Amino acid sequence: MDPKLRCGWCEKDDLYRTYHDTEWGRPVRDDRTMFEFLLLETFQAGLSWYTVLAKREHFRVAFDHFDYEKISQYDEAKIHELMQNAGLIRNALKIRAAVTNAQAYQRVRNEFGTFCNYLWGFTNHQPIDNAPATLRDIPAATPLADTISKDLKKRGFTFVGPTVVYAHLQATGIVNDHLQDCWTRKEGGGEV
Repeated sequence: MDPKLRCGWCEKDDLYRTYHDTEWGRPVRDDRTMFEFLLLETFQAGLSWYTVLAKREHFRVAFDHFDYEKISQYDEAKIHELMQNAGLIRNALKIRAAVTNAQAYQRVRNEFGTFCNYLWGFTNHQPIDNAPATLRDIPAATPLADTISKDLKKRGFTFVGPTVVYAHLQATGIVNDHLQDCWTRKEGGGEV
């Protein structure tokens, strides 16, 4: 048994613990990784993150290793192929959103140099550390997430409501919601 104190939500199994320990809440400054999390978060809408995380490797293969340039070019034949893939969450609206969002992602990159510049710009390029004491102290969404959600929608993104956006901010370390007694706070975490 691992003696590390972790955020309680991740104690389901080793998949969750590893994700928590090595990725969740670690600042992401790489556009490919940022897009990976965004794509996965949009598929999570209405589902549990664990469901998406368990299928992550299927998504990686099916969606060309989260290459937003390739995904932005997917045609109806590719969308149909993805709908037949039992390893994915086969929701036509979400699959189409992945293509639409990849196209919007590139437009944002063209405007801001990188998507990370755009997204981190909402926090002056610094993580927000909420230092919650308990899981009850962690909101499902915040005014910041609402602001970003509205801006993303204006830019053509879909499946990016405030709850999805807040989960994305947490996952990519723009917001640090590791609990105060979580081991990651003592040992720190590097950027992805």
